[in-house]
Amino acid sequence: MKKNLIIAFFATMAFTGAHAQGDTLPSNWKLKAIYGANGTQSSFVNWNAGGRNNISLLGYVAGSAKYEKGKIKWDNDLGAALGGMQYLDGEVGNELQKTDDRLELATNLGYRLKKHYYLSLLGSFRTQFLDGFSELGTPRNSTFMAPGWVNLSLGIDFTPNDNFSVFLSPLASKMTFVNDQVLSDAGSFGVDPGKRFRGEFGAYFKLKYNKEIFTNIEMKSKLELFSNYIDNPENIDVNAEVLFSFKVNNWFSASLLWNLLYDDDIDITDSNGNTGPRTQFKSVLGLGVSYTMKNFTDKKK
Repeated sequence: MKKNLIIAFFATMAFTGAHAQGDTLPSNWKLKAIYGANGTQSSFVNWNAGGRNNISLLGYVAGSAKYEKGKIKWDNDLGAALGGMQYLDGEVGNELQKTDDRLELATNLGYRLKKHYYLSLLGSFRTQFLDGFSELGTPRNSTFMAPGWVNLSLGIDFTPNDNFSVFLSPLASKMTFVNDQVLSDAGSFGVDPGKRFRGEFGAYFKLKYNKEIFTNIEMKSKLELFSNYIDNPENIDVNAEVLFSFKVNNWFSASLLWNLLYDDDIDITDSNGNTGPRTQFKSVLGLGVSYTMKNFTDKKK
């Protein structure tokens, strides 16, 4: 099931990207798809400093579809990544290990009230493709749609230019899905034990800033904050991300991703055996090939 889902997803993105270069869509639509793969391979023979033969591969897809006509603006973004590392020496602990696993969709439908200000409805979805484990040999602590997050917000979006936007919503919902009975029974990700869904109502803030800071060096960043009005409103959920993309030529590129998460509803056991909410941090550095397809030309800077 999950393998079919992954195949169908990347096939869909390939179809979307193929149309990105065509002229079958009205000019009101701007389509863009970026495909990439990063990999490493290491082998050691009588290497005094030590090391284990391994191979790693990370693939990613980033797509966007933007529509604008009159007072209507509709932005859609999709991002996915899946990567793993495999030890090749036959020793204990050589199981395939995930290095990245994410599936994210976001949509923003806005109606212009006045210059730079929109009444907007935002929606987002986030989950992963495969099972996750805190350590090799332990029971899984996550899987597809466990957790899965859906957010819906209605508010004001301030967008003075293509690089910067601020969205504030006093009417926002956060829905958590745990579609796995074992994790549900354990009350994982803030759901009541035995339940597979938790709904929250509160305020939501989102800031986006994207810019080419130097020639062939692009930065994309976002900050998302959510406060639950009813349950501990002072404990704010945080999702912050910064991505630097370095373009070498039409095919080769490098990227650096930093992602910080904090959710008071997620308990994490640290190296000392203490369990509770923790700040999560991920850093991914990649060097490999990438290809971009789009149906528009960037404006001259």
